[in-house]
Amino acid sequence: MSRSALSVLVAVAVASRLALAQIDPADPTPLVSKTYLYPNGIPYQVDPVASAIRGPQVGYNICNSTTQNQQSECQTSIVNNINDFCIWAPPQPNSTIGDTEAYEVAWCTQDHGTRLIPAGALTGVQMLITSEYIQFAGFINQVLVNLNAEDYGGELDPHGADLRGNPIGALMYSNAIPTVGANNNTYTQVIDWNSFIGGDTFCLTMCFPSDSQTNQDNYCNNVYDRMGCAYNMPNNAQNGTFEVCEADLKIPVGTYVTNGATMTFSQPFSGDFTPPYTPVVPASSSCTTYQSAALYSGLPTVAAASTTPTGASQTGKATGTGSASAGAPTGTTSGASALGISSVAAILGTLFAVAFLS
Repeated sequence: MSRSALSVLVAVAVASRLALAQIDPADPTPLVSKTYLYPNGIPYQVDPVASAIRGPQVGYNICNSTTQNQQSECQTSIVNNINDFCIWAPPQPNSTIGDTEAYEVAWCTQDHGTRLIPAGALTGVQMLITSEYIQFAGFINQVLVNLNAEDYGGELDPHGADLRGNPIGALMYSNAIPTVGANNNTYTQVIDWNSFIGGDTFCLTMCFPSDSQTNQDNYCNNVYDRMGCAYNMPNNAQNGTFEVCEADLKIPVGTYVTNGATMTFSQPFSGDFTPPYTPVVPASSSCTTYQSAALYSGLPTVAAASTTPTGASQTGKATGTGSASAGAPTGTTSGASALGISSVAAILGTLFAVAFLS
């Protein structure tokens, strides 16, 4: 697709991105408007407002060697490259995303004052580098990062219906953001990002903050939270493969072309549905493949916890019998399956409480 044609689709998709914001009067400043220089400008907690409807931030944002352990409550994520990135996952074992989205913590592949993703948890990762964003997608043994084995998960992002984010107060930084005069020692705050985890898969996009608000709104769109990785972050991740590629830009989620006409699909708030289009995986090139042992050394070894979910409900659990999560098919151990087209069961598995859609 030409860049001019894609620009038209982006413009159309902007018009459809109307989140139902319900700003909390006790904490009216959106999380995306809270910016801090790394590391000395970061406060202990970005959102400590106890009188807010959802309560104060549970974790903390100043993370260093004193907080580096497997009980860390750090909520500052670092995303640099395929061997140095963090995901959001629950602090307690056997959790579901639907029950814990407000207080997920950072789990990382390197020391950043956070919990470390246990050895062997990551079984395939694809990193796509584009001109507007960087995208990760992959396979993970989610029990090792405190997700119940049967949870099909959902979305996490710096918005939420009250604009305080899920997790509340979560920050993200990267030294991979293209910034004039920057180098690998310069960390830039990632203002807009979104991610999914569940069903032993995950995906994450971080949008470049120097780009237009239009691009950030579309490539890190947060309102299609029931459509998972396959639609929000089309990819060719393979279980058993670890690779970094350059890639073309994706068509913004919810926007598609049929019979030459540009169409926009709006996700319903409830009920079963099937999107009227198949997501297109952008072309990629210049891929470099790695061995997991070379990427993720020194990670802790832990035993898998029981699979009985915590909490009174399993909001994030799929109601169907499908094999997909966060909108992506579960790969096989042979590495033959990719995080591609989602199933109806996958979509059903990304339900969130309506009051706080991510």
